[in-house]
Amino acid sequence: MIERLRGLIVSVQAPGSLLDTPGTIALLARVAEANGAVAVRVQGGATIGAVKRAVAIPVIGLVKRAYAGFSPYITPTLREVAEIAAAGADLVAFDATDRPRPDGSTVESLIAAIAQRGALALADCASGADGRRAAAAGAAVVATTLCGYTEATAGLALPALGVLRELASTGAVPVVEGGVGTPEDVRAAFAAGAYAVVVGTAITNVDVLVQRFVAATPT
Repeated sequence: MIERLRGLIVSVQAPGSLLDTPGTIALLARVAEANGAVAVRVQGGATIGAVKRAVAIPVIGLVKRAYAGFSPYITPTLREVAEIAAAGADLVAFDATDRPRPDGSTVESLIAAIAQRGALALADCASGADGRRAAAAGAAVVATTLCGYTEATAGLALPALGVLRELASTGAVPVVEGGVGTPEDVRAAFAAGAYAVVVGTAITNVDVLVQRFVAATPT
């Protein structure tokens, strides 16, 4: 499975958009696959299931769920791990920071639960320390996803190639995600040691793309 992840991963998500239906996301995932994406990253149990049925490439699943009083929202508890695994995801992406979770779970317990359900763990990290802890606990993949989105990393330039270089020394597969907006960013990430690069908004967020062009038109 890991060997199949080398290349471009497309994050096919459309929160708050008219596109955000399982069938539409599955179609976008098929488009990504047809044009060379090696894997897709998808949010929500029903959507993961629809995408899994639609494509042959690996599906990275996550559930975004906010809990009052807690910061993690990407697969923050064991409940979400169960949902993602039941939907058939090949890899489960989760918040690998050391911030408290509402069910008291830890990075280690989340990775163990993912393994017990037959999937691989993809740790969404904010720092090299997050990646080292996740890799030591058995995460197969460590990604820069949360760099810039925690209190300690707010304002850091993205893509987070400095963090990537730290992740590359963990023994897990290092992935760049976040702030990748151009082909030049992709090239730079691979040159810095990325095994794979995730692109989302720049490819699949049609709403943002339309808004950018509309903003450039005279009123």
